Amino acid sequence: MIKKKAITLDLLTFDPGTKCSSPAQFASTIVERVCSSWDSGADLVLLPEFTWMGLEPLIAAPKNEVLQSVAKVFWNQLFPDIQEQLSHSPKAVVLGTVPAVTESGAVRNRAPIFSNGTFVYQDKLHLTPWEDSFEPGDVLKIWTFGHFRIAVIICLDIEIPELSARLRHEKVDLILCPSATETILGVERVNRCASARAVELGCYVGVSHLTGTAESVLIDLSLGCAALYNPSQSAFRDTIRHTETPIYENGNETLRVSIDKNLLDATRRMRLETNPANLGRKAAGIERLIRIDSIL
Repeated sequence: MIKKKAITLDLLTFDPGTKCSSPAQFASTIVERVCSSWDSGADLVLLPEFTWMGLEPLIAAPKNEVLQSVAKVFWNQLFPDIQEQLSHSPKAVVLGTVPAVTESGAVRNRAPIFSNGTFVYQDKLHLTPWEDSFEPGDVLKIWTFGHFRIAVIICLDIEIPELSARLRHEKVDLILCPSATETILGVERVNRCASARAVELGCYVGVSHLTGTAESVLIDLSLGCAALYNPSQSAFRDTIRHTETPIYENGNETLRVSIDKNLLDATRRMRLETNPANLGRKAAGIERLIRIDSIL
């Protein structure tokens, strides 16, 4: 098990319009890209939201059953081989998101995660108006990789400050945000909020956007970038605190970054430095009544 204080993170954009002849070939393309990142030195890999909706044109399904059909192909046909290939490595990957059918028959937007040979998942908690075929998740999971406590917060979830507030006192070291947006405004909302989360929680935040075009009920044209945001504290003074690629309209790109737990530890020891992450729940207003007074 990796216990390094510093790890290498690959943030991948992904174009679901990648030409493949079968679901198995599509899955193989993604697995090969993850393994290539691992083999070249990455410890942890992030893929974007809706990565697996690229399966849709390869599946014959009625329009009103697309999500269920993609879920069935992924979890029943592809997942056993994916798990076999990715769960043996002492590394980690967030495989974007894919529909998943719950025991009640509802569909959730789910991020499959492999970490040190263990499988976990995170469901999207807040849904956009056009995601009305999904059910929102109700649990935010924190998992550990090496010395890092990690949360996966999917797209719109990063824009919800109330969710971020729930993470106070959890000592999250890294937030990973797989995202899919159609416009530059969506990219800005996600990335500007990701930067805010890095400041207010005193943690690293990595973002990975979907790009390109795809024949899908959920995604048509996507654009975005890969980005990493650091806390703005004195321990990070000599680091690049905002690392962003250009905005890509298509193609598969990689942003490789290193994140160091020692810098987070140093930041958390500095009690006399202004740091919103050190305020705690009470001082931040979660457990202290702060009135709103409209005087005009």
